[in-house]
Amino acid sequence: MSRSRRSPDDPGQPDRAAATTTRGAIAAFNVIQIEHAEAYAAAAAHTNLPVVMQISQNAVRYHGALAPIAAATLAVARASEQPVVVHLDHAEDEDLVREAVELGLTSVMYDGSRLPDEQNREATARVVQRCHDAGVSVEAELGEVGGKDGVHAPGVRTDPADAAQFVADTGVDALAVAVGSSHAMTSRTAELDVDLIARLREGVPVPLVLHGSSGVPDAGLVAAVRAGMRKVNIATHLNQVSPRRCRRRCGSTGPSTPAATSAPAATPSPPRPPASNSCSPWNPRPWWSRPADHGGRAALLKLVE
Repeated sequence: MSRSRRSPDDPGQPDRAAATTTRGAIAAFNVIQIEHAEAYAAAAAHTNLPVVMQISQNAVRYHGALAPIAAATLAVARASEQPVVVHLDHAEDEDLVREAVELGLTSVMYDGSRLPDEQNREATARVVQRCHDAGVSVEAELGEVGGKDGVHAPGVRTDPADAAQFVADTGVDALAVAVGSSHAMTSRTAELDVDLIARLREGVPVPLVLHGSSGVPDAGLVAAVRAGMRKVNIATHLNQVSPRRCRRRCGSTGPSTPAATSAPAATPSPPRPPASNSCSPWNPRPWWSRPADHGGRAALLKLVE
């Protein structure tokens, strides 16, 4: 079934021209604790780039509820010097998507990839209709990315024709595609199919999303963005880097050093930006036109690596 799409001026919809003709991408990082959100906001300010802060269904399970961590992340986003998107990631529960919309998240990734294909399309289309009615954008995927039962394991790829039909059937605003990456990789050895990314970009009328980016070297991320990726998701790499940085910081100050003497001087909070800074990643904004070299992990990890 084909879904009608609203005007690109609607913040819940992507600007197709910007998403398909520029070479920029936006980086998306997972929030587990409020400190993650604060670090991403600081990194965005440091690099003068926007960022997506993602709260996954797994993180919701960890906290026992979405509302507290969502409220904290939205507060950080509103205070940020740069545009920040607060996004619900890999939600398999339609009720959780509904709650996220009610709480004020403006972007969700509905993951029906474990369902049979026809049910996935029907459920995704249902979520899209509900979210679009609320001005919220929806990302989805055809099948699971590697590391989650291996549907997108190395050797498995998204077919451009299938991807285009999925978009037509569901009306999604962005599509996660299988091009060689895998979730939860701790070594950066994934080799992406850049030619396939280019073909997907030509055949799919919405922005492409790369999941499992922690296992991709920086050069691979840059090549993927140049070929057409528009959103790059990173989680596992940060889960490795953050503890390492914490241990290094504790070792440099010593356990007996009072926190008050080692902490940096407090700086005034930045003025609260307009509410439009909490936006959809597909809302037309200047980051779509930034050079590809600004996309990916390297820029936003300067503060933690």
